[in-house]
Amino acid sequence: MIAVDTNLLVYAHREDAPLHEPALAAMQRLTASGTPWALPWPVAHEFVAVVSGKAFGRLRTPMPLALSAIEELLEQPGCIPIGETDRHWPILQALVQRAQVAGAAVHDARIAAICIAHGVTELWTLDRDFSKFPDLRTRNPLVLSLQEPVSAHPARK
Repeated sequence: MIAVDTNLLVYAHREDAPLHEPALAAMQRLTASGTPWALPWPVAHEFVAVVSGKAFGRLRTPMPLALSAIEELLEQPGCIPIGETDRHWPILQALVQRAQVAGAAVHDARIAAICIAHGVTELWTLDRDFSKFPDLRTRNPLVLSLQEPVSAHPARK
């Protein structure tokens, strides 16, 4: 199962983002695939905080629209919201200790721990920080792989 990270959702949501079109196309491919995919709850929370926050100044997304964007994702076929399980704490502890992360990086470890506990096989992210957690395979869906036809990436035609 594929899970999605906050940055992909932000780019897909924000029309003013430089990577909006390819991010939106990636999310559309995922949701149209008909296969189950995961939305970690911390990603949903972070998305709402980021798009409605100070980083976008006057152009921030109004809270009702930010919440609606998550509701629309949750209604997509195949979307499975995932959160902490009873295995969460031991997995998180191991990730944090082995990767020697602290501070804000613990948030990424939390997402990784949730994904691992739910058997996520791949996290779609544009963030290289997840490479600290080798038990979770990551992929930037905006970069064309050799296994995909160029037609799968409309922005690259």
